Amino acid sequence: MKGLLAVFDGAGYTLGVLVRALGFMARKPRLRMTAQIAYDFGLKSLPVVSIVALFSGMIICLQTGIEMSRFGQEELLGDLVAQVFAREFGPLITCIILVGTVVSAYAAEIGTMKVSEETDALEVMSIDPVSYLVAPRVLALCVMTFLLALCADIIGILGGALVANQQLGVPFRIFFDRALESLEGREWFGLPRDLYAGLVKAGLVGLVIAGVGCAQGLRATGGALGVGTAVRRAVITSIVLILILSYIMSWLFWRALQED
Repeated sequence: MKGLLAVFDGAGYTLGVLVRALGFMARKPRLRMTAQIAYDFGLKSLPVVSIVALFSGMIICLQTGIEMSRFGQEELLGDLVAQVFAREFGPLITCIILVGTVVSAYAAEIGTMKVSEETDALEVMSIDPVSYLVAPRVLALCVMTFLLALCADIIGILGGALVANQQLGVPFRIFFDRALESLEGREWFGLPRDLYAGLVKAGLVGLVIAGVGCAQGLRATGGALGVGTAVRRAVITSIVLILILSYIMSWLFWRALQED
């Protein structure tokens, strides 16, 4: 019972921090600090995201292509890889990578400031730690998750095309024609709906996991050991939320597509 109450208490605290951060982002966005954080944490994660996306696309294409070749359906690999990355896999691997590279760093940085009483010093100077520390980090990760997911989609599809051509004999032209055809004709706000759904999902999940990392940092106590605990909780909570939110949003977008 005590553990369940602790979970609800942590969820409520995180939600409160995230709502306050969104309010500060709307009223007084710290764009210069946000841009610096986006570069330091988000842009520097691009090489890792690119490598993982490339080999993920290659693995998916190889494993599914082997089975599809038994039925003479290799030409459909472009459809499959494009749909998988646009709808789910690109945003999913991007968010999971950013949990390890960015969310953990958020929790460690803010947690260190908390246990060393730097956040208390900010409050003494009438500076809200949520406004100064949390809001720029949440905005930066939300934007960078969106952009990195788009890069992951493109690179993953390119990786699939390489394997389809070199290992399974599918010409590049056929692969990319099928990939583009599978995404065309269904648009929301100028983007293919499948791509749009994945990118929106990535941005929203990035918003949530950034809030989790910052909130865990603000709750850190007990010196270095407490900071380590905050980082561990931030990573575990973020990964679980990524999977839950990904399923919920995938279901919602699927329902929207069905209604259209």
